[in-house]
Amino acid sequence: MMKKLILSLSICIVALAAFSQSKLEQDRQAIKSLAGYYKVTFNYAETFAPDTAYKFHPRYHSWGYEWAVIVEDSPKKIVIQHLLAVDDTTVIKHWREDWVYEQPSILAFDKENTWKKVPLSPAETKGKWIQKVLQVDDSPRYESIGTWVHVDGRHQWQGESDSPLPRREYTKRNDYNVLRRGNRIYLTPEGWMFEQDNKKIVRSAGGDKLIAQEKGYEEFTKVDASKFAYAKTWWANQQAYWTDVRAVWDNVFVKNGTIKLADKKDDKRLYQRLFDLGDQSVKEKWSSAKNKEEANKIIAVYIGA
Repeated sequence: MMKKLILSLSICIVALAAFSQSKLEQDRQAIKSLAGYYKVTFNYAETFAPDTAYKFHPRYHSWGYEWAVIVEDSPKKIVIQHLLAVDDTTVIKHWREDWVYEQPSILAFDKENTWKKVPLSPAETKGKWIQKVLQVDDSPRYESIGTWVHVDGRHQWQGESDSPLPRREYTKRNDYNVLRRGNRIYLTPEGWMFEQDNKKIVRSAGGDKLIAQEKGYEEFTKVDASKFAYAKTWWANQQAYWTDVRAVWDNVFVKNGTIKLADKKDDKRLYQRLFDLGDQSVKEKWSSAKNKEEANKIIAVYIGA
């Protein structure tokens, strides 16, 4: 009887382990499906304001061609770099997303270009992925934690986090200072959808005040890879440099519990300096050590702890 019980328990343990591995692999495949060649449409509209005197801002619509390429793939971490193909001679290094499984902390946005590392318990991270969204210069933007769900042929992830103002508004508005993002990512037959239910918040010492809510849809629709020929050439030249910049940032994230990022130094933004540095690195064929040394000097000017 005891032998049968032990055998049954062993079978259960093996079955549970197989299920867990299967779920993790499903998660990984869903995340890797986000990579590809896309036409992206951006649609945002404010939907509600508690103050009846609030004047809704115009709806936002835009589109572009974006290549999302996997630059790191390990069992519990997948890094996807987005590149915006403007035309046959212009490429913009766009946002980056890092997916990390069961990470024990999260970098939470506070306000005024300040992020704070918050520890998470094993219960809070079990089976969950953190999506880290980085800005064009690989500085922090926001991080969300959530569970990938695979049911009835639908693959979806959901998370919530605070972030700085979106790029479409941060140079145009100063009536709020925090965007609380409600993010849903799900795969579609044509690609994937990034759906958002956002809250625009004024954060002060007295607390948070909601000024408006917003609905957003970013639809990624697969297109032919031929549109990205120049982008591939550009990235082949720049990739080594940006790998080194990521390594510098990784060191910053490890060493600092709080990161405060300066908006400008000598009338230049951080991304401008790092982009210029990348061009110089390619032109002069810098080594990895040289890339890291020069990138570290510039990043150090813009951050404080």
